[in-house]
Amino acid sequence: MSLMSKLLTSTLIATVALSANAQPNNKTLVKYIKRNIVRNPQVEVKGVTVIESKTNKDLPGWTILLTTMDLVYQKKDIHAPEMMFIKDGLITGHLVNLKTGNDYRNEIKPTVPASMYNDAHLLFGNKDAAHKILIFSDPQCPFCKETVPGIFKAAKENPTKLAIYYYHLPLLRIHPVSDVLTRVMHVAQNEGKMDVVEKMYSLKIDPRETNVAKILAAVKKHANYSVSAEKINAKEVKDAIKADVDASGKMMVSGTPTVYIDGEWDKMRNGYKKLIK
Repeated sequence: MSLMSKLLTSTLIATVALSANAQPNNKTLVKYIKRNIVRNPQVEVKGVTVIESKTNKDLPGWTILLTTMDLVYQKKDIHAPEMMFIKDGLITGHLVNLKTGNDYRNEIKPTVPASMYNDAHLLFGNKDAAHKILIFSDPQCPFCKETVPGIFKAAKENPTKLAIYYYHLPLLRIHPVSDVLTRVMHVAQNEGKMDVVEKMYSLKIDPRETNVAKILAAVKKHANYSVSAEKINAKEVKDAIKADVDASGKMMVSGTPTVYIDGEWDKMRNGYKKLIK
């Protein structure tokens, strides 16, 4: 059972001591988290960090705080994302549109910070392209297979219009094979072999495969790319994948593929098509 499944998130609206239109201070937010979100006494709430404050045209008067909860569980530091909606001394983690049934919690994500558009993650297109597209993806995810290659193709054909910044998010519970595949992709990208990264989306392999030798042999056969187990097991490679996964948490990414265009979440994942007409 994951940590987040051990935490209970209240769907009730709580009252906080605020003056009109004021944003709660850190102490008030921590108190709210302890009382209404983290209900497991074994989880210690150390603090909360506000990543971004946003508004939404469909929620007049509401302020949306995108935060990271700083927790300690079984002596391990955990930084868990949390969204809060605040208005007139009220605070809640969920606002649901009664007509559509949509929870606005699922409609909003943080704006991509400029620091995430770095050379290490630039995959296709020019760094000074007119538009920046950032992707969190797992090459074995069926939805990624349907969507991501098309975005790659568009950027390769329109390098002055689209720049692709790629972040690995291997879904290991569903596709254990992606543990090795994402590390292979990282090494290949560092070697300038972007075609290998792209070919991993058409690789047919048992998603539950964990035998490194078999996976590397499949990669060699499919992509004509040879890489040693020693190279993909290097600490810097594993650290890079972990950093990408950590970034997904800060961006409140809950699945793959998650796509951003010019800093904002592209929920339908097809906004790039309008940019290349």
